[in-house]
Amino acid sequence: MPQTLVPQGLTTGHAPFVEEARDRGELYISQVYELYSKENHEVWRQLYQRIRPRWERYANDHFLRGIQALNLPSDRIPRLSEINLKLQPLTGFQAKAVSGYVPGFLFFDCLRRREFPTTITIRPADKMDYLPEPDIFHDTAGHVPMHTERAFADTLVRFGDCAHTAVEMTAHLRDPKERARRLTNIIRAMSRFFWFTVEFGLMRGPHGTCAYGSGLLSSYGELEHAIESDEVGRYPLQIEWVINQGAEIDHYQPLLFIVDSFEHLFDLVDQLERWMRAGKLNNVAPGLPEIPERDLRSFMDAAESV
Repeated sequence: MPQTLVPQGLTTGHAPFVEEARDRGELYISQVYELYSKENHEVWRQLYQRIRPRWERYANDHFLRGIQALNLPSDRIPRLSEINLKLQPLTGFQAKAVSGYVPGFLFFDCLRRREFPTTITIRPADKMDYLPEPDIFHDTAGHVPMHTERAFADTLVRFGDCAHTAVEMTAHLRDPKERARRLTNIIRAMSRFFWFTVEFGLMRGPHGTCAYGSGLLSSYGELEHAIESDEVGRYPLQIEWVINQGAEIDHYQPLLFIVDSFEHLFDLVDQLERWMRAGKLNNVAPGLPEIPERDLRSFMDAAESV
């Protein structure tokens, strides 16, 4: 007789299936849907129902069309396989289940292959408003609907190209300390650019400023704050500012940047890569975000294998 899986929950920080996979060194995993508990689905339902009116008011039109194209469920956690059946024909992207943090180069390389690393756990009920690490609501309700939009999806691929350019531009350096120094600066510049665009980006819309960044679109409180609060500085995106601007994760963002369109954002990523090739990312302002050793090591290993 086959063993029946008993739901034990896939709650962030309390998910044995995911934690055991991580302990075994397995980064890419399956979404074992039967492991979700009733409480997990109820958290998704509450998160979705609460934020939906704010999406209608503050999200960009491409995101709203993405929600509709994916037929994202409102009452249960989505199956990634169902999402991918609808997403792949639109832009070639796929949501790829992971056991946790994906080191920097591997993350960008996934984007280059049109794969989006997706966490399968969901936040606990007592942390509905804030969780420092991503969960499946942030990833599939915040990020993935944007992947249905061709120009935005192509921009993510260009981010992946930038990671390969960083490796290419440092692989020839014989001094490992200098390679590490340059890569640390480049990774910091890329992380800041990604943070202020893909995670917390604003865009000009037909009815005023709207949100396209997933960190905003998955946060009930910050989505409204980003658009309405007089405490937030909102400025047209300039690369030289963004790559030297510290990014903090433990409070609402006081400074946000606006692009004109996804075609504009694509052009800015092109420009970022040109600046990288010209050496303009080799010495950016120090400060947040700190670059974890595993992120730097992932780029170093890629450079050493060239």
